[in-house]
Amino acid sequence: MPKYGIIAIVLLRVGERKVLMQFFKQRYYSIAEFLMRFAASGLFPARWLYKVPRHTHLRPLAKQELHLELISHCWNYAHLFVYQLESLVQNPPAKLQITFTGFYCREDKDTTALVDEYRNKNVPGIRWNFIALPKEKLLRRAIGRNIAAKASSADWVWFTDCDLAFAPGSLDNLANKLQQQTEILVFPEKICQTALLKKDNPMLQGAVEEVFNHLEQAEFVERSYCKAAGAFQIVRGEIARDYGYCGQVNCYQQAREHWAKCYEDRAYRWLLGTHGKGLELDGMMLIRHAEKGRYRKDSHISGIRKANRQLRDKLNT
Repeated sequence: MPKYGIIAIVLLRVGERKVLMQFFKQRYYSIAEFLMRFAASGLFPARWLYKVPRHTHLRPLAKQELHLELISHCWNYAHLFVYQLESLVQNPPAKLQITFTGFYCREDKDTTALVDEYRNKNVPGIRWNFIALPKEKLLRRAIGRNIAAKASSADWVWFTDCDLAFAPGSLDNLANKLQQQTEILVFPEKICQTALLKKDNPMLQGAVEEVFNHLEQAEFVERSYCKAAGAFQIVRGEIARDYGYCGQVNCYQQAREHWAKCYEDRAYRWLLGTHGKGLELDGMMLIRHAEKGRYRKDSHISGIRKANRQLRDKLNT
């Protein structure tokens, strides 16, 4: 047999081995994720498996001006992300120093253009920290959150999503609430949210200069929360630095080809040992949308998820 044929067979065998290894690795992490969902439901304490905080309370921070880091992700949501960014530009807090850490991918051209526009805006009290990730890492939200949490120098870290906007005075109100706070995890008890907006809704089509006109005209309904949720988790800075965001849970730090459902959010609260303390905060505005840009378009599963969201929306109204 020609030597090139032998080389081809060897390379094929090596390739098959790598494919098999990758296959079993993916199956292992899928099973681990499935089991983690049950563990995080409270079947047993997280301390049996992981390093966790010893206490859910700390001494309040004796600082005149607090530093808050907002950590957000955006993939195909530039039409929502603009509301968050512009709300910070138009309503910068006077009682907080803000670091805004925004994760995005350069493959998402609309978000990249938006980031390039805002990174050059000079806003008193706000430092922009936009970080580009490979798509596969961006689509596992816990990876970016873990990176940012570990690197944060802030007093408090807010893990949020790009569809949340801030009304005038809302962040200063948060600053007042955080001054004497002893809980390691807090969250807004009430959020003003829109109905599920279709993709042709004017609110999802407007330019930057129309953002606040849309917000003023939009109909918001107040929703109450009894525990911290994925986009509403405000954590003490030292806890964020020490424990990251599910950094110890390997299955939640694996890159994904498609957006991963954020089951790690519940696991994170399980690791912290608390669902958090609710705070009375006004002016937090959530823009809800029927079309999920993070999933594959026109897929069967995307259609099922869309129908499920619409059904739940009707049941809650």
